[in-house]
Amino acid sequence: MTEMIHVEAQDKQAEKINLHDEFKAEVHAGLSKPRKQLSSKFFYDEIGSDLFNRITRHPDYYLTQCELDILNTHKNEIAELINSRAFNLVELGPGEGIKTKILLNNLLNHQANFTYTPIDISTAYLQELSTKIENEIKGISVAPIHGDYFHGLNWLKTHSNKKNVVLFLGSSIGNFDLIATQHFLKHLWQVLNKQDEVILGFDLRKDIKILLRAYDDDQGITKQFNLNLLRRINDELGANFNIKQFQHYATYNVYTGAMESYLLSKIKQKVDIAACQQSYLFDALEPIHMEYSHKYLLSQIEELAKESGFAIVKHFFDKKQFFVDTLWRKE
Repeated sequence: MTEMIHVEAQDKQAEKINLHDEFKAEVHAGLSKPRKQLSSKFFYDEIGSDLFNRITRHPDYYLTQCELDILNTHKNEIAELINSRAFNLVELGPGEGIKTKILLNNLLNHQANFTYTPIDISTAYLQELSTKIENEIKGISVAPIHGDYFHGLNWLKTHSNKKNVVLFLGSSIGNFDLIATQHFLKHLWQVLNKQDEVILGFDLRKDIKILLRAYDDDQGITKQFNLNLLRRINDELGANFNIKQFQHYATYNVYTGAMESYLLSKIKQKVDIAACQQSYLFDALEPIHMEYSHKYLLSQIEELAKESGFAIVKHFFDKKQFFVDTLWRKE
């Protein structure tokens, strides 16, 4: 493995951010709002990540299987389109790497000249993933970057003369609201060079019953996943959430096209959080908003590409047309 690149934030204040203090501050801010909320970015501690991986393997959670279908069906065409010259295959938040390995193996079969560059904020995770990829895929070049997505991409822009092909698979982009999505895509455009490409995963709108099953599975794994954040607050911030007094609730917003996840307080109760030196009151059935997962019309996706400065090269659909991986190029 090429030595891991550590990209520091240019903002000196950002360098000093203490993750514990950030967690504490955002929990306090979210629970102090008239409509209580917790950020979904805090779901993924070790237990949360394991639960999410279990969710992705559940038959009700169609998204993973749909994207695996896309990559297995269209891997040759994807390889032909992106393999014009030497490139960095850059993955933002690579997850378990199951989907990525389909592309990596196929690119090697096409004798592509590329370096696999995962970007993540966890050094330990990058080390584990990189070692795993190198052990399973012989002859691959791996150059991980430790840092946030945009600082990592900006480093590549100034330190590499290769084309970049950025992977943002899964439905991660659906966790942003429309304004945040627009901001993310415009920022992505800014840190890429002309002719660089991105492959983005978007979950498409479909029968609401299918959506509801996917976000409230019959084994209760999604419920555990959401409740785990309360457990994390108890453990890390000294809170006294009675987890049994909260229930998971998922619903679909027909106006925004988003699945919305909540935890509802079953009773009127008070929760103390020692780190925040604060108590928080809950009415019976009062919700905590946990997560959005937006579902898209194809016309919305094409508008997002246009307004953020990308040209659409091609859409790739699964057999059911539940999901799309779309290839864009910076023009």
